[in-house]
Amino acid sequence: MKLAMKNKGLLIAAVLAAFVFGAFTGSDLLDAITGDDAKRAAKIFGLEFTQKEVDSLLTGLEENRNSYLANRTKAVPGTLAPAFQFDPLPPGFVNDITTEPSGYANVGNVKLPENRDDLAHFTVRQLGNLIQSKQITSVELTKFYIERLKKYDPKLKCVVTLTEELALKQARAADAALEGGNYLGLLHGIPYGLKDMFATKDYPTTFGAAPFKNQKAGYDAAVVERLEKAGAVLVAKLSMGELAMGDTWFGGQTRNPWDMESGSSGSSAGPAAAVSAGLVPFAIGSETLGSIVSPSTICGTTGLRPTFGRVSRYGAMPLVWTMDKIGPICRDVEDCAVVFSMIYGPDGKDSSVKNIPFSYPQFYNMKNVKIGYIKSAFDKEYPFKQQDSMALRTLKELGFTLVPVELPALPKIDFILGVEAAAAFDELTLNNKDDELAQQTKRSWPNIFRTARFVPAVEYVKANRMRAQLIADMDKVFKEVNVIVHPSWASDALRISNYTGHPAVVVPNGFKDGKPTSISFMGRLYREGELLKTAKVYQDETGFHQQHPKLN
Repeated sequence: MKLAMKNKGLLIAAVLAAFVFGAFTGSDLLDAITGDDAKRAAKIFGLEFTQKEVDSLLTGLEENRNSYLANRTKAVPGTLAPAFQFDPLPPGFVNDITTEPSGYANVGNVKLPENRDDLAHFTVRQLGNLIQSKQITSVELTKFYIERLKKYDPKLKCVVTLTEELALKQARAADAALEGGNYLGLLHGIPYGLKDMFATKDYPTTFGAAPFKNQKAGYDAAVVERLEKAGAVLVAKLSMGELAMGDTWFGGQTRNPWDMESGSSGSSAGPAAAVSAGLVPFAIGSETLGSIVSPSTICGTTGLRPTFGRVSRYGAMPLVWTMDKIGPICRDVEDCAVVFSMIYGPDGKDSSVKNIPFSYPQFYNMKNVKIGYIKSAFDKEYPFKQQDSMALRTLKELGFTLVPVELPALPKIDFILGVEAAAAFDELTLNNKDDELAQQTKRSWPNIFRTARFVPAVEYVKANRMRAQLIADMDKVFKEVNVIVHPSWASDALRISNYTGHPAVVVPNGFKDGKPTSISFMGRLYREGELLKTAKVYQDETGFHQQHPKLN
């Protein structure tokens, strides 16, 4: 046998992958597999077999195809995860994170503004102070944000479903609890928005895609349950790019509040746009490969992408089981810490979530923190170089020790995402429902799903082995520094950290042509407290997060 690739591990299952391509349906799949079929499939995988080897394959190929067809007759719920899970921990990882008293900054005695519109951009902590001091009720605050959602959504296209009835019910319950002396914490009575990929018992969960427009789960996702327990009030299910890609959904394109002629980016398009526009104080988004970082950059919000396995994904749309992460999009870093503290930790339903404490420390000495900066990324010429260079200078002036670092090379493993996504939405391809999706380009989901059918199982496994090496190599980098800062648009840093499961915080760092820019901080695994504190010091010094778009 001659190999066009050196790897000899591509076996029968790999060759057969071409024959489960969704375009082959009905009688086409019942035709006998020929030697020419096998040769053409092998060519796609970079293999070349002799005629004798091809002849010996055919029986096994037919048997495997019959197994695939039989499996397709079995109902597999979309929420059912594979019998394996990703673990971001490198060899020898030691958990020495302890629980400490939360070190949130004192917001002082907040006063209700004479102009109620000024409430739109108050932080969660400021609004919480107003509620706890009974200057405003949760019902009043909830009605305020619902009216803003109704007023500005026709322009922004960020709302899929307004949950007004539920919101007022939850707000009345929050007010009654407070009157009874039962204060639930900093999210008590605070309205919020939810990316429309999380199950809600009484409302549709559409995934931003026409085939799921009327889908109802009949139960609440784990993150929804936790926020309700914390006293938060769900006012809207917000738009997401179709099946978590981009900012276009079946209702149109979600707009950037800073420039209504452009999109908000995605896929957490609605959460970022709504927070930026002051339509909700905070929102819950998700990230697989940039879906919190990118829209937060475009819309000028602050977003936290936690470590993989920090927040339960029970009831969340699965896209890539080994990469999906849930996190908050907020007005500032400390709001992200507050919301994260309410939603992280095991729930007994998502086995990827580890029981590791979150500590947002009271005491933080920046002189003890080494920040690595990816020198090669900052040295390049790119549109936001001026803003990013100023950010580095500010960090140094604040007293941080800056250390030049380079990340390990990213292996060619991006097809992992396509394979898992294709498996998650297998039914769309097999039943030609992918034709109902709005986006139909070479880079859109329908074609990605089809292409993934041609990825050999052996290559998928090998890619994940290389991913394990990438995790070990990243651990060596973080042996030298506490946090890594990098341009938000440095694609390798964004991709590597999403494949390795490292947390990140994205914060505004200036403006270019009237639109926000951002800088990203990447942290050690499960060290969100240290990461958030570092980003907060920079954010407090610069104040870019306090500027807001003028919607009128």
